[in-house]
Amino acid sequence: MGAFLDKPKTEKYNAHGEGNGLRYGLSSMQGWRVEMEDAHTAMPGLPAQGMADWSFFAVYDGHAGSRVAHYCSKHLLEHIFAAGWGSEPAGAHRDSEAVSPARPSVEAVKSRIRTGFLHIDEHMRGFSDLRGGADRSGSTAVGVLLSPEHLFFINCGDSRAVLYRDAHVCFSTLDHKPCNPREKERIQNAGGSVMIQRVNGSLAVSRALGDFDYKCVDGKGQTEQLVSPEPEVFEMVRSPEQDQFVVLACDGIWDVMSNEELCEFVRSRLEVSHDLERVCSELVDTCLHKGSRDNMSVVLVCFPNAPEISEEAVRKDAELNKHLESRVEEMLSGSGEEGIPDLVTVMRNLSADNIPNLPPGGGLASKRSVIEAVYQHLNPQREEDGNGADLEDHW
Repeated sequence: MGAFLDKPKTEKYNAHGEGNGLRYGLSSMQGWRVEMEDAHTAMPGLPAQGMADWSFFAVYDGHAGSRVAHYCSKHLLEHIFAAGWGSEPAGAHRDSEAVSPARPSVEAVKSRIRTGFLHIDEHMRGFSDLRGGADRSGSTAVGVLLSPEHLFFINCGDSRAVLYRDAHVCFSTLDHKPCNPREKERIQNAGGSVMIQRVNGSLAVSRALGDFDYKCVDGKGQTEQLVSPEPEVFEMVRSPEQDQFVVLACDGIWDVMSNEELCEFVRSRLEVSHDLERVCSELVDTCLHKGSRDNMSVVLVCFPNAPEISEEAVRKDAELNKHLESRVEEMLSGSGEEGIPDLVTVMRNLSADNIPNLPPGGGLASKRSVIEAVYQHLNPQREEDGNGADLEDHW
């Protein structure tokens, strides 16, 4: 179920880029886990012939090691495109427009994505160190493949993708948990059980790549095992006038934020900064301070119609920061005989205040870096509680 560090590792990997009319940012942090097992893919423009105007983004949440997650981040697209788009699936509806390798039908794309997942899973089974060896890792995968006309959301496991369209959460992928009736039925049909909401009391996801210890039931096909590598693929027609952004994130993010909270937080941050790395980094920090104990990774993909910087939002954010700085200074300067309060006490006192204009979805936790900075500036000799367990438990 994972082991934890005495204090979180808060160094982040951040990146950004653009292409095909999209901008993206990403951030990942090891956090409280003893190992960083997440990986990601960000490709605004695909290298396959005729696919330069397609893009692909994904997050992989590894468990029991990072090998599967990292391999998939580098090679999943190769397996999806390995045999081209092939023929139309039986009974598929052909659009009236011509279907070509660069403009395949919706059903052809969905079929190739599914086939690519099954192929890469079977391919990794052949690795000697993944078959009965020391590495028994697995990974969820959540992604979005963007053609000029469509969004293909891909999910295998409990990482999640959301689409923010026309100022609200328009779509979310469905988590694959062992307690879901359809997942539970497959697990039981394969001779397994669901205990403490886990496959055989151990694995918390019912679909994943890798995890071959759960894929060795004789007489059952690849998608009928205790854990299935089959993704669900959802297609949506792009809406250029309404599509604003897509967020892909592992469960370390979703553990402490709902779909609506996360999207409202991102929207509010986009109104004060064009820097998508900064927005993602602030989201990861906020989730840490809200109590996430897992690795955290997020990819933010912004469409041309994404929220723009608002002068009013920038002003309110600056006023909020100034107010928080003033309140911390007030608490430290007025400490008197009781001595200087620790950071836990400062945060507790601030949480009792009725502070206006806190970022939606993030609240006071999203401003902890501001509070910490002024606290340590005014009281440099006191650095305990910086990321300690006591403060995290408080939140």
